[in-house]
Amino acid sequence: MGKIYKSARTTLALIMVLITLFGFAFELYDIQITNKEYYAAQNNTVKTYKVPLEAARGEIVDRNGNPLVFNRQGNSIVLNAAYFPSGKENDKRNKIVYNLIKLFNKNKEEYVHNLPLKLKGDKVVFFTEKDDENYENAIATMKHKDMFNLQDYATAQNCFDAMVEKYELESYVEKYGKATALEIGNIRYELTRLLFSVSNPVTIAADVTDKTVAVVKENNTVYEGADVRVVAYREYADSTLAPHIIGTVRKINAEEYARLKSEGYGINDEIGESGIEAAMETYLRGTPGEKTITIDDEGNVTEEITKEPVQGDTVVLTIDKDLQKLAQEKLRTICRGVDVYNSTGAVVVEECNSGEVLAAASYPAYDLNDYYEHYSELSKERLTPLYNRFALGTYAPGSTFKPMMALAALQEGAITEDTIFVCDKYMTVAGHTFKCAHTHGGDDVRGALKDSCNIFFYNCAKRLGIEKMNLYGSMLGLGEKTGVEIPEARGILAGPEYRKRFDMLWAPGDTVQAAIGQSDNLFTPLQLCNYCATIANGGTRYQMHFVKSRISKATDIVSDTGINVVQTIDVSDKNIKIVQEGMRYVATDGGPYRVFSKLDTKVACKTGTSTVIVNSIKHNNGFLITYAPYENPEISVASAIEMAGSGSSTAEITSSVIDYYYSHNTNEKKAQKDATLLN
Repeated sequence: MGKIYKSARTTLALIMVLITLFGFAFELYDIQITNKEYYAAQNNTVKTYKVPLEAARGEIVDRNGNPLVFNRQGNSIVLNAAYFPSGKENDKRNKIVYNLIKLFNKNKEEYVHNLPLKLKGDKVVFFTEKDDENYENAIATMKHKDMFNLQDYATAQNCFDAMVEKYELESYVEKYGKATALEIGNIRYELTRLLFSVSNPVTIAADVTDKTVAVVKENNTVYEGADVRVVAYREYADSTLAPHIIGTVRKINAEEYARLKSEGYGINDEIGESGIEAAMETYLRGTPGEKTITIDDEGNVTEEITKEPVQGDTVVLTIDKDLQKLAQEKLRTICRGVDVYNSTGAVVVEECNSGEVLAAASYPAYDLNDYYEHYSELSKERLTPLYNRFALGTYAPGSTFKPMMALAALQEGAITEDTIFVCDKYMTVAGHTFKCAHTHGGDDVRGALKDSCNIFFYNCAKRLGIEKMNLYGSMLGLGEKTGVEIPEARGILAGPEYRKRFDMLWAPGDTVQAAIGQSDNLFTPLQLCNYCATIANGGTRYQMHFVKSRISKATDIVSDTGINVVQTIDVSDKNIKIVQEGMRYVATDGGPYRVFSKLDTKVACKTGTSTVIVNSIKHNNGFLITYAPYENPEISVASAIEMAGSGSSTAEITSSVIDYYYSHNTNEKKAQKDATLLN
């Protein structure tokens, strides 16, 4: 019985083997005979990849076509995954990277160091010490599950160990030490961080020397996968000129990439961070090109540029390069002359009949070439050079507020041109005493502007009330953004509405204080300049702007920004003229007379001071708003100098600006500049 059972089992096993063999035979027949062509085609699959080609950023020029920001060609070393060993071949990858690092160090080239780890004495590992806001993000990225996959509490040594394990760097630690392993790990980390692939080559060294380029090109087996890419690098005609206007460019960050990749941005792209570089990013960035990489079944690689990149538009600014330089130099001289350790300030020059900003300077400033290298130090400097005072700085304007008060009082019938108020230096309002700087006796509105008589404008305030005062202040653009392309402060127009935000009451005494540019009033130099221009041109408030036009690199079509009227002030020509005459008296018989009398051009102006306390000591900030020429206004100038003592002390800046403008803008020279731009 047992023999029969064993025989049956043997027979069954043979049958199963035969069935299996038959199945294999059928499958082989299907592959080799029935579907031969299909499987042959599958075996000869050609892989195609699209690699974006970065477009050069557009240039930035001044109103006369003078270059401010342009591009310089240089070379970068990139790793190309089409020729680089695969991610499974860590030994090969590490050897190539090690060879590249030796070359970079020998030729003193800078290369990527975005792994936030450092060594002390080749023993102690610690996190990179940085004070900028990206420090915590860099460490969090390193510990992320897609990188080293560590817990938040992981130490620097834990991160180093994870790096060594991930990239199989143990032999380099043993043979060359931790420092060498960390250098290799830095580049390997960059490849991981930037999603290295055939479609996404990664730059590991930027702006390298021709010597390094030659070595890489001549030794493609030693540096397998390393390639030389010609890159457009941002350059400045003068890196200290208008930094707060031009702004900065940097590599796109992870959050921006996630948000903008649908718009064609790559993870390696640069993006405007501030100023015009950020405001005009859409036009400056250009149109990326495309390279098609094909890899056949035998590993042969072919490359073809299937779409040429198009450089970004040229952005033409409204500023005059030489006038901007002059304004910066004069501002620096005045501020340092007032108090080299504490005085800061700003100056703005505007074309009265267009809103174009001809110059805008903030002191202290910085060098665009050093911005990222010295950001930490710059951000800590006591006088805050990174802070844009002409657009973001807000100041109590002092007596520069009085032309608005005069215009409002005249237009509302609170006074006439013949109304006289007697100034005996003091005035009591609601039980509080307010004073003037001097005893002026009887003054009409023109004289009150010339003498800057507080008592006159206290009386105007009592008759007008804060609501009417603020109506005209707002119409003239005070406490309103000017519309420039870069970030600016709104400022504050003092009044009950503002006080309500803090559950504070508005008293009659606040109204008279507001009338002389004190109380809660805070305005930017941009606003003061635009306000002055509006009075100068007869009541038309223009939107201020830094961009004059754009010139397309693809089509050469010029797109003008145009002139935008924000508001036409509903005031009579007569009342505007009275205020203008009062401002003319300030220039001919007021504090700035000695400076302005030397000019060939007639000007009208108004000075102002406001009190600030620095180190428990009272100081006066100085302000001056000016327009020229008096009879047919073309430009307005506003300056704000902290601790200047008086507005008159800032007149040297304004005088220099006006003298330059009218010695360099004759009709003949204007025609020459227009011809240059057209060509």
